[in-house]
Amino acid sequence: MNDRAAPPERRLDRRIPLGCSAAIHLPGGDTVPAECIELSISGMTLHSTYVPGECEVLEVSVSSPTGAAPLLARLEVKRCHAVGSGRYEIGGAIVRVLG
Repeated sequence: MNDRAAPPERRLDRRIPLGCSAAIHLPGGDTVPAECIELSISGMTLHSTYVPGECEVLEVSVSSPTGAAPLLARLEVKRCHAVGSGRYEIGGAIVRVLG
């Protein structure tokens, strides 16, 4: 039996699990494939081979599961850690929706 209570949820916005294809658009014009794992009104979680810098602002496009136009946003990196097989989990705050 565990007497410890679960820590309180610190995120205020509801997160929606997605699993949609996404892309990280780098300033030099390169694009790195990614997968959007979760999305909320204020942030998102991605899986990718890209390793961002602390507080780096990324331009990210997320494909719609319904075939609608992709979400294009600027994402400020808040955390990044390895998840295995050369992939990383990137969590960030949406600082601007571009389209």
